[in-house]
Amino acid sequence: MSAYQEVLNQENQTAELAARLARTLLPHLINQKTIYIELLGDLGAGKTTFTRYLLKTLGVAGKIKSPTYTLCEPYSVTVDHATLNIHHFDLYRMKYPTEWIDAGFREAFTEAGLCLVEWPSQAGDTLPTPSLSIELTMQDDESRTCAITAHDAIGQGLVKNLQSS
Repeated sequence: MSAYQEVLNQENQTAELAARLARTLLPHLINQKTIYIELLGDLGAGKTTFTRYLLKTLGVAGKIKSPTYTLCEPYSVTVDHATLNIHHFDLYRMKYPTEWIDAGFREAFTEAGLCLVEWPSQAGDTLPTPSLSIELTMQDDESRTCAITAHDAIGQGLVKNLQSS
């Protein structure tokens, strides 16, 4: 298992790390890979902020809304003549683990594209294994520690690229 860790003292450091990850993800997404990233951390740790910067770097234009009440916000962007499908999930308000399946979201994890899931623990064991786990932990000085862990071959390549960038 590969891992990468970075301390984020300011929001612009969060933006830069998210942008570096997005640039690393892009070739995989253009080649129509399916990538699932889970985002972990307490309320206010910066999961949605990190996701917004990641999506902006991938080319999502306009306002990027938190899917706290809708469970999922889908996006589609075109890069190098390839359409990238992106689904941003926030499962915090789910009442039972299979609610995301009942809503018809399972298909997003089987088609080419990127699935970003905040609060994946709310889905119990119904989600597939992620390529990456990104855990943001708020420190007493208000900085964040960002730990990125790979769980498959794609994730290992992504972490390796982050380590060298």
